Amino acid sequence: MRSAQVNRDTLETQVRVSLNLDGGGKAALDSGIPFLDHMLEQIARHALIDLDISARGDLHIDAHHTVEDIG
Repeated sequence: MRSAQVNRDTLETQVRVSLNLDGGGKAALDSGIPFLDHMLEQIARHALIDLDISARGDLHIDAHHTVEDIG
């Protein structure tokens, strides 16, 4: 199985990503940014990959750091 897991903690964000390239298009997304979750879900669905992302960031300031650290 081609898969990976990455954890990233910075002063602004905490990001957990699990990716399975041999998946079936399932996505479990919780970035705190609904449009980003939607777009990532579309990528997972159409690429037939499994994607699990959980992120916490300084969204009270803006979404920049969270989007940057996920991407």
